[in-house]
Amino acid sequence: MAEPVRVRRLSDPEGQKLQRLVRRGTGSAVRLRRAMVVLASAGGNSVPVIARLVQADEDSVRGVIHRFNEMGMPSLDPQWAGGRPRQISPDDEQFIVSTANTRPTKLGRPFTRWSIRKLVDYLAGNPDRTVVVGRERLRQLLRKHEITFQRTKTWKESNDPQREAKLARIEHVMHHFPQRVFAFDEFGPLTIRPQAGSGWQPKNHPDRLPANYHKLHGVRQFHGCYSVGDDTMWGAIHRQKSTVNTLAALKSIRAKRPDGAPIYVILDNLSAHKGIAIRQWAARNKVELCFTPTYASWANPIEAHFGPLRTFVVAGSDHQNHVALGRHLHRYLRWRNANARHPDVLAAQRRERARVRSERQHRWGHPTTKAA
Repeated sequence: MAEPVRVRRLSDPEGQKLQRLVRRGTGSAVRLRRAMVVLASAGGNSVPVIARLVQADEDSVRGVIHRFNEMGMPSLDPQWAGGRPRQISPDDEQFIVSTANTRPTKLGRPFTRWSIRKLVDYLAGNPDRTVVVGRERLRQLLRKHEITFQRTKTWKESNDPQREAKLARIEHVMHHFPQRVFAFDEFGPLTIRPQAGSGWQPKNHPDRLPANYHKLHGVRQFHGCYSVGDDTMWGAIHRQKSTVNTLAALKSIRAKRPDGAPIYVILDNLSAHKGIAIRQWAARNKVELCFTPTYASWANPIEAHFGPLRTFVVAGSDHQNHVALGRHLHRYLRWRNANARHPDVLAAQRRERARVRSERQHRWGHPTTKAA
């Protein structure tokens, strides 16, 4: 039996970037859907579950995963074809990229950064290698090589000495005990104010919300729980993250398997998730806490399912208070769970479609029988 298609193990920068793309839900729709597919696969979700999550065909999901395993992050960007033949050689292109990645001061220019105009002028007047390129073409080349104009930021890489062991344990339980694996994390902060969003509207007549950005109701945190085997999600909204609220969520997870069999809960390293009370309760109730590595919460399978929450519950909303927001969120979760498709159900549907196709081929392949 062939191994299930799954994305390779992500590096920390890849996981963090994918998590930002899915949680923010901004930018290209194609890039967002592909990022959601990769993040969901990295979290251990199966191809049928991912196909339902992004409303795509299973073969398309497998294609996205295979391309990411081959190309990495560049596979998320759509490749548009057409246009004039290339006028810049590959060597010129690499020279442009290396120049753009070099601080101007090292090349004798009194700038701390390049602008498009300054970079074009430098390339055209460089005595060692002259490259004449227009500003728009230069923008396209920089975009092709993922060189964008960004703010300088600090970066974090997992310094967890048990990183590989933790990731290996998560992969092991996801592969061998999917029906007894659960995930937990907080989603927020949830604020009461008009939220920007998008939707289908008549041309030049976008939907509008009142311009009121006063946060008068404080913030809340959605404590989400996810069953990997059943592809169902539930949770509760609380004022803050705390050990008490985490323990309540873990008890609701334990209640999903009242047979007393051991279960595995994937969650991150937040201090509110691993207090003494929680560890003692977990030991008494046969609950193994599988912590993700530090700065690697992308390994939690619930992360990919927070993207639709942001898109369909928070974005484009204007709730009056947290009670209304909570009702909306739980209505969405009830709809999501009611429309969840279990892998066995998917297999039965595929068999039924195959049977119908076979009957149609048999019917149209024997017209005399039909006429008789």
